[in-house]
Amino acid sequence: MPSIIIKTADELARQRHAGQLLASVFDMLDTFIVPGVTTMAINDRVEDFIVNQLHARPASKGQYDFPYVLNTSINDVVCHGIPKATEHLRSGMIVNVDITLEKAGMIADSSKMYLIGDVSPLARRLVKTTYEAMWKGIEVVKPGATLGDIGHAIQRWVEEHGYSVVREYCGHGVGQEMHEEPQVLHYGRPGEGAVLQEGMVFTIEPMVNQGDSRIKTKKRWLDGGYPR
Repeated sequence: MPSIIIKTADELARQRHAGQLLASVFDMLDTFIVPGVTTMAINDRVEDFIVNQLHARPASKGQYDFPYVLNTSINDVVCHGIPKATEHLRSGMIVNVDITLEKAGMIADSSKMYLIGDVSPLARRLVKTTYEAMWKGIEVVKPGATLGDIGHAIQRWVEEHGYSVVREYCGHGVGQEMHEEPQVLHYGRPGEGAVLQEGMVFTIEPMVNQGDSRIKTKKRWLDGGYPR
């Protein structure tokens, strides 16, 4: 089983810089994502910005033969939605934009949920609770804590608010590779799992459902590849 990679001070500095660059991508998108824009236009704008403005590499493109630079997941799509030229954002939608970026050999991975136009109170509450749950997990991160502490903090907050945590997807280590150890579950028991050490880098990205935690999967392959 692969071990958890402890980053050096130099690697952490380079990865922090990659994260700062990725944050600037979302700053740019804050005014670009509006009703009427297509998810493919978002993809193309982000690719141009990362390559030509930040002089970095969109790390998702080519990973597992994926042809795009980001995922756009609308409404009840939990994650890994695929951008499309025919998919226009409309008022009332919520859309998660998930982007990775590599600079100087280190990868940053982040996503942001956008509320498009006039969004229902139910959708706003779901987004707010999920964001708060992410921070509940972040707040317990320190050397000596465990992965189970993170999962428990998230799960407790989510379930106290009447929602459920998706079990099929989780956070993960990130560094020179997009997906490294450990797997970071968004549910769990205090004191269980790997003990956190200084130099670990991983994502905390809870996915939360209205109703129960079950999801449906749908494969949409064309000619053995991703739909275009």
